[in-house]
Amino acid sequence: MDFQASEKSQAYLAKLIAFMDEHVYPQEQAIIAENRRLNEHTLWQHWQVPSAITALKQQAKAAGLWNLFLPDADLGQGLSCLEYAPLAEETGKVFFAPEIFNCNAPDTGNMEVLYHFGNAQQKQQWLTPLLNGDIRSVFAMTEPDVASSDATNMQARIDVEGDNLVLNGTKWWTTGLGHPNATVAIFMGLSNPENAKHNQHSMVIVPLDTPGVTIKRMLTANQDYDAPYGHGEVQFTDVRVPKSNLLVGTGKGFAIAQGRLGPGRIHHCMRAIGAAERCLALMIKRGMSRVAFGQPIIKLGGNLERVAQARMAIDQARLLTLNAAWKIDNVGVKHAMTEISAIKVVVPNMLQMVSDMAIQVHGGSGVSGDVPLASFNAMARMLRLADGPDEVHMAMVSRLELAKYR
Repeated sequence: MDFQASEKSQAYLAKLIAFMDEHVYPQEQAIIAENRRLNEHTLWQHWQVPSAITALKQQAKAAGLWNLFLPDADLGQGLSCLEYAPLAEETGKVFFAPEIFNCNAPDTGNMEVLYHFGNAQQKQQWLTPLLNGDIRSVFAMTEPDVASSDATNMQARIDVEGDNLVLNGTKWWTTGLGHPNATVAIFMGLSNPENAKHNQHSMVIVPLDTPGVTIKRMLTANQDYDAPYGHGEVQFTDVRVPKSNLLVGTGKGFAIAQGRLGPGRIHHCMRAIGAAERCLALMIKRGMSRVAFGQPIIKLGGNLERVAQARMAIDQARLLTLNAAWKIDNVGVKHAMTEISAIKVVVPNMLQMVSDMAIQVHGGSGVSGDVPLASFNAMARMLRLADGPDEVHMAMVSRLELAKYR
């Protein structure tokens, strides 16, 4: 295994770092302030994207720093999962940066679904505008009335009526639903209850303006609505779409999900490692610049040991993630399930630990909006659920491990 970044990856990384240094970091606090002004006391129906982000997206596209995640040289930049890893890490250092490069969740996962599983018409209608950054998308999977940690529990229905599919059910924690450019959902529901449990569900493309689609509310996460993105609860009541909106075929939902949740979830981990690096850097700078009881606070209360713990944990998590990326590129998602499940546990827990250490060193400012630490900490805690609970991933790792001894 060789985790050394290719020359192509290193060239893109240098270009990306220069763009971040020149255009993103200098505007970070101003963009956060503008977002707060636009959306903090505004109903979600009127959320807006800060104008600076829109401008930065155009600059990034013009610079060729666009769709970095897609391993297609015509539609993206042709980078493998391993080559993309350090780029995703760099974008993870600023909370809103992935959107600037059209590498934000859940769009990356949805674009991968359409790229790998969509037909020509579906790609033209939905993938092209997503790749262009003209629209955004959501993924409607989790449900409020069942334990969604077991995805086979999903009860939202997909029924065939003539040339139409009829959708009924409630989804929640549908990320990005409040974004003003959110236009389309990929809906996963029960279509073939008579089949074996992993062949009962299907995925369907649903425009969000289809009659019967009702956004009931936005959900707070850690008391924050995460405007202008948001996590919403959405009701589907007799929603009719043509059968041509079906992805691949009925009963293929889990097969598609395996492809979507591999690389897409690795992207989350890559970004989280970047966030942890930013937390550690802020922690060290703060600890060296503040004095208490006659010494820099970095030398007090076990903080030096915490720096060492953070450095080791970040590097371990990175190597585990690069290993998963290498296996996806070289042997495929199906043969990287242990590694993918492992990083879904290890990386968010690592970020939660490192961000908490950094908050402690910052004192009161650590939980304020003056630094991104509280946002990173909240993101880490959310990822331990959004990617599926830790317990599910550890069960997968142990099941695969025990299978070696049968």
